[in-house]
Amino acid sequence: MMSADRLLAFAAMSFLLIVVPGPSVLFVVGRALAQGRRAALTTVVGNTVGAYVLIVAVAFGVGSVVERSVLVFTALKLAGAAYLVHLGLKAWRERGALPAAFTDDAGKHGARRTFWEGFTVGVTNPKTIVFFAAVLPQFVDRDQGNVAAQMLLLGLVFNLIALVSDSVWGLVAATARNWFARSPQRLSLVGGAGGLTMIGLGVTVAATGRKE
Repeated sequence: MMSADRLLAFAAMSFLLIVVPGPSVLFVVGRALAQGRRAALTTVVGNTVGAYVLIVAVAFGVGSVVERSVLVFTALKLAGAAYLVHLGLKAWRERGALPAAFTDDAGKHGARRTFWEGFTVGVTNPKTIVFFAAVLPQFVDRDQGNVAAQMLLLGLVFNLIALVSDSVWGLVAATARNWFARSPQRLSLVGGAGGLTMIGLGVTVAATGRKE
């Protein structure tokens, strides 16, 4: 059984990583500005599930391959960056149609797609890939055995913190969006800003964090 001290130490380090906005947070904020509260929270859930897939990969050894291989890491990072740019361009093109996002039908129609978009960003987030592959294993007590189970538990702690933090970011951004929603012009402006945020984020992810 993992000690409480290890769990608390890992939770503290996870919190420090999570509170600094990275790809997942900025993507959630962009979604909140472009589509509102429901889309933001759906994106958070998708991000969380995607991040846990990374944890499972690390727990069963795949993460070490990604962390050690420059080629695999770079390919995964660039794939995530390209996807962000694609979504940003799409949001920019559709900014004039944002009033439809306020109808229930529009929200229901796009929920599944929004979830999978969030999942894709979460599972290709280079910030969490590096953290899970390089930092998470250091908190495992190998003398206790059940290494994979310990990693899954640590990952659950990380995800719970991320779920709360990202949800707060999304709700705050969605609340600010309501002021813009009073005017089609304002709504178009904020939708375009959300799209540009995602494009800029994609470019940043592609250009930074290169692994030597």
